[in-house]
Amino acid sequence: MKTLTKDSKRALWLSSLGGTLEFYDFIIFLFFTKAISQQFFPSTLSPFWADLNTYGTFAAAYFARPLGGIVMAHFGDKNGRKNMFMLSIILMVIPTFTLGVMPTYDVIGYAAPIILLLVRILQGIAIGGELPGAWVFVNEHMHKHKRGLATGILTASVAGGILLGCIVALIMHLSFTQETINAWAYRLPFILGGIFGIIAAFLRQYLEETPVFQEIRKSNAQHSLPIQEVLSNAKIPSVVTMIFTWVLVCAVVIVTLIMPEFIGTKLNFAKTHTILLQMLVVTGMCLGCIAAGWLGDKIGVCKASYVFHLCFILGALTLFGIVFEGLVVTTSLIVALYFLCGLSVGVAVFAPIFALRLFPSKIRFSGLSFSYNIAYAIFGGSAPIFVSACLGSGHSFFIAVYTGLVGALGLCATFIIARNHLIERVTDEYD
Repeated sequence: MKTLTKDSKRALWLSSLGGTLEFYDFIIFLFFTKAISQQFFPSTLSPFWADLNTYGTFAAAYFARPLGGIVMAHFGDKNGRKNMFMLSIILMVIPTFTLGVMPTYDVIGYAAPIILLLVRILQGIAIGGELPGAWVFVNEHMHKHKRGLATGILTASVAGGILLGCIVALIMHLSFTQETINAWAYRLPFILGGIFGIIAAFLRQYLEETPVFQEIRKSNAQHSLPIQEVLSNAKIPSVVTMIFTWVLVCAVVIVTLIMPEFIGTKLNFAKTHTILLQMLVVTGMCLGCIAAGWLGDKIGVCKASYVFHLCFILGALTLFGIVFEGLVVTTSLIVALYFLCGLSVGVAVFAPIFALRLFPSKIRFSGLSFSYNIAYAIFGGSAPIFVSACLGSGHSFFIAVYTGLVGALGLCATFIIARNHLIERVTDEYD
């Protein structure tokens, strides 16, 4: 089996590092929702409505993702993958830095939540093109027997952006009181995010266009309207990618991003301990993504998908069942179970792994970006609101049921792919 070439390694590591820094910019918002709620919304709102508005603003970025994803993918399939990397960075850096310096509600009134919403929309547009573009870019630099591992490493690096956010949040809570953070210190992570974005943009200038796209350009084989080709001739790959993206959303947004705060509250954790819990879960996710990609290369993506989907279903149902039902167990056991559940979140990597094999190269960026971002907008945008509503109404066990059902849907999709040999049917002269 071939090893990674020097160019492949550079594409992988520079893309991964850039993805870590850009995803930090996108996700750091979630770590300071209480401060943002206090500073950018009227103080007369009840805590429930203030949190709901803040999470709704967070969700707005997910609803904006399809716009950025479809537009960037169009030009990525027509003019090249690399150029879109630079555009996504610029669209992320400017609004992130803005959030670090913009006036609060007390200063500019209702203009504050409006600007906050616009910031999140621009960030959503940026991230909509970033991650699908990175998956395609790295995949097309890799030997076919290493693409699963490379996709796992890249996805783990994006999860590393969450881990970086956890570290910065932990440092903030160790360095400042909650009152100071709410008053002004919350701005520092966003200013830092702007600096991270500049670093990521600098790194990406050293990347080369993918060999696959260079061949497409040489033969002048680009589609004039790639998204039209996706909608006309790639319906099944699009639906399959949406299903696996639903699993990804459930694993990342609910299990990894939202639930640590709730579980930390249930266990009476201090804020710093809750952040450490989330760091543990994200670390598990990073390791799980790499393991899932490696296993897919070794035994086949469908067999690996079966393993990780089953582990995800069992892990989430066990953990949430214990927590939501208030069973008497030790804190150490819950933390250990959460780490194992984090490992199973590696199931998220099968969304890009399957999509990259199901869409031919001439429409790969558009197909993956369209399907992934539409599904993420629907399920990612509604997930924080759904979880908030379940917790607020006392029906928290619905979250566990939902997680199990989504995981089962991923199992069914894997079975359909394997039974109908969908991956084997895709032939591509440029790969």
